[in-house]
Amino acid sequence: MQKNNSTVTKAWCFYDWANSVYSLVITSTIFPIYYSAVATDPATQSTIVNFFGFQLQSSVLFSYAVSASFLIIAALSPFLTAIADYSGRKKLLMKLFCYIGALSCVGLYFFTRETFSISVILFVLASIGYSGSIVFYNAYLPEIATEDQYDRLSARGFSMGYVGSVLLLVFNLAMIMMPGWFGIAADNTSLPPRIAFLTTGVWWFGFAQYTFYHLPGNLYHRKPKGSWILNGFKELNKVFNQVVALPLLKRFLLAYFFFNMGVQTVMYVATIFGIEELHLPDDALIITILIIQLVAIAGAYAFAALSNKFGNIKALMVAVIGWIGICVGAYFIQGQFDFYVLAAVVGTVMGGSQSLARSTYSKLIPATTLDHASFFSFYDVTEKISIVLGTLAYGAIAQLTGSMRNSILALMAFFALGLLFLFLIKDNKNLAPKKKTASEIIS
Repeated sequence: MQKNNSTVTKAWCFYDWANSVYSLVITSTIFPIYYSAVATDPATQSTIVNFFGFQLQSSVLFSYAVSASFLIIAALSPFLTAIADYSGRKKLLMKLFCYIGALSCVGLYFFTRETFSISVILFVLASIGYSGSIVFYNAYLPEIATEDQYDRLSARGFSMGYVGSVLLLVFNLAMIMMPGWFGIAADNTSLPPRIAFLTTGVWWFGFAQYTFYHLPGNLYHRKPKGSWILNGFKELNKVFNQVVALPLLKRFLLAYFFFNMGVQTVMYVATIFGIEELHLPDDALIITILIIQLVAIAGAYAFAALSNKFGNIKALMVAVIGWIGICVGAYFIQGQFDFYVLAAVVGTVMGGSQSLARSTYSKLIPATTLDHASFFSFYDVTEKISIVLGTLAYGAIAQLTGSMRNSILALMAFFALGLLFLFLIKDNKNLAPKKKTASEIIS
């Protein structure tokens, strides 16, 4: 297959459009609020829930569920990606995880207090499906595009995801706030959010079909012999030895580990910070989330342009410095307007750092390798472990000191370490600014 095929690259980007609704509707907005409401006993206001016979604080169970999903996929992805590379079944496994995630979201339509335990399991499965499919999705980038297109294509994918997720979120918020417009009784408060979970699963499943139709399957025409599992382990060992022997890749993974701890923690706790520290109303939080998503579109393209001019590492360093500035602002923030301004800055650097991290890693993978999924599993494991440790550190510091503002200092330390490791990476030819060709200069 010829690289930079417009139909294939468009289909690849479209999977961001399909799956990003999960991260916005389920992870960030409607599901956490609905979960909290269902977990609260209407008679006693107790937040102790029964999870398959175990009595737990609902917020503790929620954090356990998130951590469990990340740890499960972190443990599985290296082996599954190695099997995918050996067998040429990357698209098949991407489909499998996509359908697990999407159908689990559909199943959350039945989330009530009576189905609480099984619904938490569905939430975990949805998270595993999302995270699992992303590994194989990211691995397609160096296979369908040339290096000079990685930054732009990665930014385009994230931007489509931001747009698609906002569109569905606005629709679902309209249904929750104005149920009468949709023929739903005003007192049936549980139905609109459950329909939001249903529409998320249907959106994800439906739009992914365009991606799956056009993405190549067994791109390198591999014909596996013998045990897939045994040869998958051999494939993983081979890639691990390659990663160990690549100093720039190792330094980047260390840098990514630390600055991603900060990025993902901010994304997961921003809403809680607004509620508990600033006491913002729900409508202000919704506006904040929309600001972040929309500004992130411009941020993704702006940092792609910045990397084109100054190189990937310098552009990422600018983004991480921006995150440090955000932490300083968050520590001193007081009012609602300040929170909106900070959200706009968060959106800018979030869009840039996320899309640029993916494309930078793609450039550091050996050009001769065919094991892209296996290489991206190390990227994914780094991301998942950093999320678990970052959110754990944030919560622990807040609990010990009694203030989430003190946890922000830990985030600053994470970003500073990430910046340090980025500084230690010397730009090679793949990460350096792009030189204009003679035809581009004349034009």
